[in-house]
Amino acid sequence: MSDSTSSGAPVTASGSAAVAPAHGSNVPLATVGLVLGILLSVLDQTVVAIALPDITADIGGGDSFSWVVTAYVLASTATGTLYGRISDRFGRRGVFIAAVVLFSVASLLCGIAQSMPQLIAARVLQGIGAGALFVIPTVALSELYPAHLRGKVQGLTGAVFAIASVGGPLAGGALTDGAGWRWIFYINIPLGLVSIALCAYALRLPKAAASEPVDLAGSALLMGAVVSLLLVTEWGGREYAWGSGQVLGLIALCLLLAAAFVWWEGRARNPLLPLRLFTNPALRVALPATAVVGMLLYGSIVFMPTFLQAAYDMSATQAGLALNPYFIPFVVISAVAGGKAGASGRFKPYLLTGAGLLTVAFLLLSLLDLGSPYALVAVEMALLGLGFGLLMQNLVVVSQNAAAPPDLAATTAANLSIRGLGMAIGVALFGNLLAREVAGGPGGPEATAAAIPEVFTWGVPLALLLAALIALLPRPDKAGHRTAPAEPAPTPEAA
Repeated sequence: MSDSTSSGAPVTASGSAAVAPAHGSNVPLATVGLVLGILLSVLDQTVVAIALPDITADIGGGDSFSWVVTAYVLASTATGTLYGRISDRFGRRGVFIAAVVLFSVASLLCGIAQSMPQLIAARVLQGIGAGALFVIPTVALSELYPAHLRGKVQGLTGAVFAIASVGGPLAGGALTDGAGWRWIFYINIPLGLVSIALCAYALRLPKAAASEPVDLAGSALLMGAVVSLLLVTEWGGREYAWGSGQVLGLIALCLLLAAAFVWWEGRARNPLLPLRLFTNPALRVALPATAVVGMLLYGSIVFMPTFLQAAYDMSATQAGLALNPYFIPFVVISAVAGGKAGASGRFKPYLLTGAGLLTVAFLLLSLLDLGSPYALVAVEMALLGLGFGLLMQNLVVVSQNAAAPPDLAATTAANLSIRGLGMAIGVALFGNLLAREVAGGPGGPEATAAAIPEVFTWGVPLALLLAALIALLPRPDKAGHRTAPAEPAPTPEAA
C-alpha cells in the first residue's frame, strides 16, 4: 500500500517518498530562494560578533552588548517550532515570504538604531522573523526533492550553514572595516528581496487540506521555558549569584513551564511538538545530540575571533580570514558527507567520527596560549570544521528519516529549534565561564584571549557526551520508519 506525503509523492512501506516532481515548482530557482533564507538567518547569528567593539563605541551600551547576539538567538529559537506548525496549516511559501519581509524590515531598524536598547529591540524582531528562515527551507527542500536525494540536499544546507556561521565574522569584519557596522544589517535587505521574489515565483508546494488550529498555548509555554533557561545561563554567576532569588526563581519557572508544556502537548488537538516523536528510539538520541552539537559549535565560533585578534594582533578582517581553516573543511565535508551517508544509509560511522574529531580538537584548543603559533591553531580549527561538517546536517537527516511523513515538519522544526537552543546555551554558558575566568584579573583583550583556552576545556566533556549519545543510535532498520497514515488530499498553494 502507499499513501501521500505532504508533497503528494507516494510513500513506500518504509515511509520514504518515492521519486516524484514537486507540484509545479521551478526546483532550481526555489532552491536558491530558500537557501538565501538559510544564509540570512545564520549569517546574522555570527556577523555581529566581530563588530561589537565598533557598535558599542558608536552607540554605547557596553554593559549589555552581549544581548545583541543573545536576543536574536533567543527569539529565533523560541519561534522556530511554531513556524513549522504554522506552515503546515497555511503553506510553506506564504509563511516563509512573510517571515523574510519581517526579517528585512527589522534589519533596516537595526541599521538605523541610535542606542543599544533600540538595537536589542530590533534584534528581537529580527530573530522572530529568522525563526522561520531556517526551519521552513529545511522542510521545504525535503519536499522538493525525492527521498534518496535528501542527504545530498541537506548536505547543501549544511554547507550554507557553514559558510554563514564561519564566514559571518569575515563578512562582518570586512563590512565593519570598509563601510561601517550598520551595513552588516543593511546588506540583508537586497538579499531578502531576492529570496522573496524567487520563492514567490518558483515555489509551489501543497498545503494540508485540514484546518487544525495552531497550538498557540503550547507555543507560549515553550517560549517561556526557553527564555527562562537562557536567562539562567546568561545571568547565573555573572549578573546574579547562582543561589540568588532571581536565578533560583528562573530555574523554578523554567521547570514549571516545561512540565506544563509536556502536560499540554499530551492533550492538545494539534500539538506543537507531538510527544509521539519521543517514542521513536532514533529521535530520543538525535534530538539531545543535536543540542550538544549546537552548544559546541557556537561555543567555538563566537570566541575564536576574539582569541585570534588578541593573540596575533589581527584586525577584524584579518581575523575573519584567519578562520578559513575552520570554514573551508566545514563547507567541503558538509557537502560531501551528506551525499555519501545518504547514499549508503549508514550515518552512524560519520557521526561517530565527527564526535571523535571534536573531542580531539577541543582538547588541543584547551592547551593553547598567546604564544602558540598560528599554524597550530589552524590545524585545530580544521579538526573542528571537519567534525561539525560530519555532524550538522547528517543529524537532521537521521531525524527526518526516522519520522513518519505527517511528522516531517514537526520533526525538522524540533531538530533545528533544539540546535538553536543549544547554540544559545553554548554562547551564554561559554561566555559565563569566560567572565568568571577573567573576573578580578587585569582585564583587556589579552586577558580575555588568554582565558579562552581554559573555557574550551569544557568542550571536551561535552564532545564525549555527544559521542556517547551517537553510540546509542539504533541501526537504520530500527530507526523508526513507518508507513504514513492516510491523509486528506493536499491542496496545492495558489499560484
